[in-house]
Amino acid sequence: MADTSPEDVLAPLFAALGLNDKALGEATRNKKIAATWTQVLEEAGIDGSSSTTPTDPKVGTALTALVAATAKGDGALDGKRAYIVRAILEGRIKSNVQVDAAVKYVKGVKGDIDDAAFDKECGVGIEFTPETLTAEVAEYIASHKASIEEQRYKSVPGTLVDMKTSTALKFAPPGDLKKEIDAQYLSLLGPKDERDAPPKKAPKAAGGKADPTSKDVEKKEGAEEISKDRMFVEGFLAGLHKPGGNEQIIPARMEEHLKATGGKVITRFPPEPNGYLHIGHSKAIAINFGYARYHRGETYLRYDDTNPEAEEERYIIAIREIIEWLGFKPFKITHASDHFDRLYELAEDLINRDKGYICHCTAEEVNAQRGGKDNRGPRFECKHRNRPIKESLAEFRAMRDGKYKPKEAMLRMKQDIMGSGNPQMWDLTAYRILDASHPQTRDKWKIYPTYDFTHCLCDSFENISHSLCTTEFINSRESYDWLCNALELYRPQQREYGRLNLTGTIMSKRKIMKLVDGGYVRGWDDPRLYTLVAIRRRGIPPGAILSFVNELGVTTTHSNIQIKRFEQTVRRYLEESVPRLMMILDPLRVRIENLPVDHLEEFDAPFFKPNDTKMGTHKLPFTRIIYIDRSDFRETDSKGYFRLAPGKSVGLLKVPHTIRCTAFSKAGDGRIIEVVCHYENDVPFKKPKTYIQWVANAPEKGSPVPVEVRVTNQLFKSENPNDNPDGFLADINPNSEEIFKDAIIETGIHEIRRRAPWPEKEGEKDKSKIGPESVRFQALRVAYFAMDSDSTEDKIVLNRIVTLKEDARKNA
Repeated sequence: MADTSPEDVLAPLFAALGLNDKALGEATRNKKIAATWTQVLEEAGIDGSSSTTPTDPKVGTALTALVAATAKGDGALDGKRAYIVRAILEGRIKSNVQVDAAVKYVKGVKGDIDDAAFDKECGVGIEFTPETLTAEVAEYIASHKASIEEQRYKSVPGTLVDMKTSTALKFAPPGDLKKEIDAQYLSLLGPKDERDAPPKKAPKAAGGKADPTSKDVEKKEGAEEISKDRMFVEGFLAGLHKPGGNEQIIPARMEEHLKATGGKVITRFPPEPNGYLHIGHSKAIAINFGYARYHRGETYLRYDDTNPEAEEERYIIAIREIIEWLGFKPFKITHASDHFDRLYELAEDLINRDKGYICHCTAEEVNAQRGGKDNRGPRFECKHRNRPIKESLAEFRAMRDGKYKPKEAMLRMKQDIMGSGNPQMWDLTAYRILDASHPQTRDKWKIYPTYDFTHCLCDSFENISHSLCTTEFINSRESYDWLCNALELYRPQQREYGRLNLTGTIMSKRKIMKLVDGGYVRGWDDPRLYTLVAIRRRGIPPGAILSFVNELGVTTTHSNIQIKRFEQTVRRYLEESVPRLMMILDPLRVRIENLPVDHLEEFDAPFFKPNDTKMGTHKLPFTRIIYIDRSDFRETDSKGYFRLAPGKSVGLLKVPHTIRCTAFSKAGDGRIIEVVCHYENDVPFKKPKTYIQWVANAPEKGSPVPVEVRVTNQLFKSENPNDNPDGFLADINPNSEEIFKDAIIETGIHEIRRRAPWPEKEGEKDKSKIGPESVRFQALRVAYFAMDSDSTEDKIVLNRIVTLKEDARKNA
């Protein structure tokens, strides 16, 4: 007789449960799934007879979800799966969502299952009538009304996910919940309009490929349209645990945490106030503040001020201002020093638990204990490691009271120096002596906690749900968890992402200090640097930085990005968000011979693209004397050259007729000082091959406006200045800055200055906090520029933000 197949065994049982042939086929295709079904049906006592078969069709659906959830690993859940099966048969568990909640709960339970706790976690007894569903959704939308009105229909997916993960609505029927959300969005926002339209895709040519001549493709420089929230819904950040998902050695600690936070995402950004932030920190800011904001949570700005020898108030202020400029508002601003008293108490607690000891070893001796150079030698315990608890406690208090000088004593954690292969578990220092006054606590303390002791404990105190840091701290995760567990505190979950680094520059504080002290740059905010204060002064908008981070995405791999890739994003961002003006870097006088001396007419010119008045318009004077850029004239014409030359016509931007060069004059040194042209309003119009920018000499209209223009290039010549055999200073580009002191600009600059910021986004929405760098514009045919902080009411100084997009069709 042939062996009975899984299909033969399960077919009558599936039929009795009301499961169709498709479900049977899916179950029997996979041996593990088929075996799990057999086990679950045995636990349910279902043998196909009418007396053992439940009549509710929801039972079959729920059992299917249970099989799928327990087919891997210890599917029986240490014998506790039968409890979930019984709950399904009793009608307590009815939906797939409840099954998932039940499996998660049972996995975390040690010992017997408490019926009341199980029912609470799994939504047993929670029923949603149409009326209660409407009321629950209305309450949620009312509490998030501002953000929903700002994001409109784009926020629907996030709202649905949030309701299904952080509220009792996760147990509501998914289809009914979605319909109710849609109905209430419609009531609040009205029908969808152009604000809710998805980004337009580039038109496709024959064969389905994007048309390379398309204006959209050209405008985006070939880049795809990217959702501003992509970094939170894809990759590393999308896979993070939900609040409450990090298990604790004492479950009560999680209950206390969730009660304190209301189940919100709580993150923190913990910079050391010992220097200015750089471009790499923008990723950390965007991740920590952005992730919390995306999930409607909160973020602490916590200054990690555990080293008073290096901290300064100017850095504290600069860090806060940069975060606000990027458009984020901390939930609270705290300092590690706020917790010094509690940290000290926990240090004594650690000693009393025999998890800490006072060590008097030198740095060399400690290094030897850890395996010597490169940590490759044999390791051994410190001779002070097993001293009596009371002795370590007395010595610790002696440290506190000033008995010892720096380096004569330290508190070390009693970790696993002999057994662990992780250097972060080799009895790290928890407290050391520093002879320094602290900016916050002044002279109260002679001992200070280390980063390794302070960081995880402050995260715990502040109920951080997601402790997000770069992968250089991945080994610290073990010591982070060890310390929280040793003190039986709530343990946040640390997760690590790859850091951001730009090639072609330097980020080291020590090396930037050499540049500043050596006079190679004007200061920490010199526009050629990549500190965030320098990037801000250069004129790069905060939104462009956030777009750059979002485009790169978040992974666990370090990102080494070329500067030109960063500038590409900035250029795309500016192209659609700043006005356009005409500016001349190196003015050359042009006299239009057939216009009267007193000729003055004004053209109504848009601040943005031709025929696009979304940024407004302004009057542009046109007179007999104008100025063009010296680079736009040649005294000898040549093939392929389309700008001004003797006998040649050229168009003037925003002027209806062309001009033709008839003569020019030189100074004694051979330098051209004036070009004479004929205004061709007396002949039929012929479209010129190119147009050039110009500025009129109209003193009665305040034109031209004199400006000083600083055109910056890369500060270093190579992609890695540190590789220069003579040191990074030898790699400095001698042409990193060119200054045009006699540049001029059209009068529209005054209105652009008054109406700043451009654009009014992120932290620059608050006009009381904007700086001169928010005056941004495109100088037509030149580059993008912003006003520098050296500007005054009487003198305008401009910095080049980025060049214009490369155009192979433009001839020199």
